[in-house]
Amino acid sequence: MKKIFLILPLFALLFSSCEEVLSEESFTEVGKENYVTNAEEAENVLLGLYRHLSTEGLYSYHLSLLFTISTDIAQCEGSGNTSFRTIPTNSHNPSTTEIATTWAELYSAIYDANDFIETVSERMKGWDDTNQLLAEIYLAEARSLRALFYFELVRWYGNVVLMTSTADSRKLATEYEQADPVKVYEFIEADLKYASEVLPWAKDDTYRVNNSYRFSKGASLGLLAKVYATWAGYPVRDERKWAEAAKCAQRVVESGKHQLNPNYEKVWENTANGVWDPNESLIEVSFFSPTGLDNGDCVGRIGKWNGVVASAVAGRRGRNAGNWKVTYNFTGEWQQHNDPRYALSIADYRYGYSNSSGTINTDEKITYFEQQGVTPPATPEEMDDKHKKAYQLYTPAKWDTEKYVKAANALINNDKSNVNWYILRYSDVLLLYAEALNESKGAVSEAFEALNMVRRRGFGDNNHDITGLDQEALREAIRQERAYELCFEGHRKQDLIRWGVYYTSLKETAQEIFDWYEGGNYSVIRYTVEGRHELLPIPQRDLDLMTKCKQNPNWGL
Repeated sequence: MKKIFLILPLFALLFSSCEEVLSEESFTEVGKENYVTNAEEAENVLLGLYRHLSTEGLYSYHLSLLFTISTDIAQCEGSGNTSFRTIPTNSHNPSTTEIATTWAELYSAIYDANDFIETVSERMKGWDDTNQLLAEIYLAEARSLRALFYFELVRWYGNVVLMTSTADSRKLATEYEQADPVKVYEFIEADLKYASEVLPWAKDDTYRVNNSYRFSKGASLGLLAKVYATWAGYPVRDERKWAEAAKCAQRVVESGKHQLNPNYEKVWENTANGVWDPNESLIEVSFFSPTGLDNGDCVGRIGKWNGVVASAVAGRRGRNAGNWKVTYNFTGEWQQHNDPRYALSIADYRYGYSNSSGTINTDEKITYFEQQGVTPPATPEEMDDKHKKAYQLYTPAKWDTEKYVKAANALINNDKSNVNWYILRYSDVLLLYAEALNESKGAVSEAFEALNMVRRRGFGDNNHDITGLDQEALREAIRQERAYELCFEGHRKQDLIRWGVYYTSLKETAQEIFDWYEGGNYSVIRYTVEGRHELLPIPQRDLDLMTKCKQNPNWGL
């Protein structure tokens, strides 16, 4: 058995589209000996490595939307637990297809990163100074990507096999052993430390002709700060890493190379139209389909699966499913703060509505209160069942395709879009900085300043600054601000997990919802087990082959 993982070796990407290939045959030799003879050719291969980010198993769907949904602020549409609801309700098992797909895609990406690093490291020895300089940057990008792939593996699957070379991938499956998660984190740390010293700041980059959507010094440092914050939390709990997280975030903040976009709404208009903003966006996945078809082009489900519901209009737009629903406990609480981000983040409306008696308002925006035939309640006490049903239909609004997507970036499709996905924004780094300083008992004034920078942009003034809190109160304020600023962006579930409160948060949310509404829906609580669902299971098909490996806790029941 040459490879047990789904592998599309990097050099094969030069001769194929964005499709996956399942085979035990080696594709690495196709044209390899006659290619990567200079930095330009190396860059072409590197861009193929970036395309892993846009696959279904990574940020087109699974790591952006499907795996991240069920938290204290969001849940999946409906009350069932089959089909696309299986993972969002924590009803999955080690044989669930999507679990295996993401595992395989991450290892495929790691193989390709290893292949690129090994090949370029060897070939560049005979290149001139200019080509060698560019090659060093490309190697730093590849190591950043490899770090990201391993970060996703270790925080989602926990006990994983560490493959540091292509030779590791060629071992017999029976030889594979799971690494201590600490060893995986140390490998990630080494890659990102290297990259953060080699890569230029995005604003200062005079080396790459086009650095849009590519790793920079700020991206590698910001990601490393997030890695340290996760390392410091559950399940590893090495709290010494908080100080390291603060140092990395501080370098980004004090560099002056990144800033918050003063207009919060512009952040979403940009990502809906493929506008690269290196100030706010540190790591972003670019989706684009020049053909307008899902035929191997790099398209995602952003805005279709998780955005504002929309009925299809022939020749104008496809249907938006809007399978992400906002939990009322989050909606009701946030409404009280008069935060302008609320209306930009949560949609109390949809586009078009049909029922059994005929079609109503098929094209224009309609609120869920109008759909239920009621007016918005003035106070919570005035809500009847129809009001409560309306609140349960709210969706994220950040990816409102009707509002933001311009014609040049539109894709008339019922499932896919050209809307980009943010993996890491500057506001995330600021909040990580505040959190790391607070947890490591660093400079309290700087922690408050970082937190308030995010709040000032959100509120549009400094009248809502937070000051004078003790460590515990500041911890809670930062966690709450992460919910507001980063809601529905794929961070919340991993935040709850690293804080060690995932199960208790779901339990408390369920109680709040059922106390609020007897007909309330929060089906995820019925299937979630404490100590099991903090990690995904190791895919059974691979575990059966890797006889030295063990299943994650409580998944063998």
